[in-house]
Amino acid sequence: MTQILANAVALTPVPFTPKIIFFDIDDTLSRNGVIAPHNKATLEQLAKTDIKLVIATGRSKSIIPDDIMALLEADVFDAIVCTNGQYNFDKQGVISHYPLTLEQASKIDELCRHDHLIHKFDSDKHLAWANDNEKIRAFAAQNPSAIIDPDYFKHNPVYQCSVFFNDEQRKMQEVDFAAYGLKLVHWHQVGGDILPLEASKERGVRDVCEYFDIDIKDAMAIGDGFNDLEMFDAVGYAIAMGDGQPALQERADFVTGSIEEYGLQQVLHPLLEVESS
Repeated sequence: MTQILANAVALTPVPFTPKIIFFDIDDTLSRNGVIAPHNKATLEQLAKTDIKLVIATGRSKSIIPDDIMALLEADVFDAIVCTNGQYNFDKQGVISHYPLTLEQASKIDELCRHDHLIHKFDSDKHLAWANDNEKIRAFAAQNPSAIIDPDYFKHNPVYQCSVFFNDEQRKMQEVDFAAYGLKLVHWHQVGGDILPLEASKERGVRDVCEYFDIDIKDAMAIGDGFNDLEMFDAVGYAIAMGDGQPALQERADFVTGSIEEYGLQQVLHPLLEVESS
């Protein structure tokens, strides 16, 4: 496959050989929730090397795509950092997790209800909607992990709250989240995640590196979004997708192509040649 790609894209050896690589899912490995076949093939080749492969996603565990979970079961991925670093696991079990306190979850619920905002709390098993309407019921009918339970956070460990704004201008800017030990991370013009102030993919990445006894400076990260910023600053080498957020591209050591431009292959296939030499 490397030879085929060499004829289709310009392979770009980067001045870094990682011991572990962290991959975002959406718009890095996958498009519209489905992993690109050429990315899957590259991961399967990389899994035959000594490099550890780990997912680092903002998604909660219950909505990680089946094709990604299948690669964990097949030992292509070694671990998964999910829920923006709040819940981290491998095939053996939980590596680390950081649930919201009841006080934090209650404050988040209060703030969202004050602004009449649709919101849900994510656990390791459920997306628990705090509101009920026709669209939410339709979503729940199509997603086994989705439930409607306004009191879910009171009786179950939850790791983040996803909030959906009424318009693109009013995004809870008036709320001093830090006063409550919280932060709001936008992932869409009308959506964001409310998390503990110290939560980030970086924390999960650090935990997984420690778990595998790898220095974080020997780690590479590849992503496209705002929630990759802290992770990019922490690892030894960061690669942004060509259609990623400009702010992330500015923090990256290298900007590669998009999924459709074989961006991962451009930078990762030279590693296969190094590992096999």
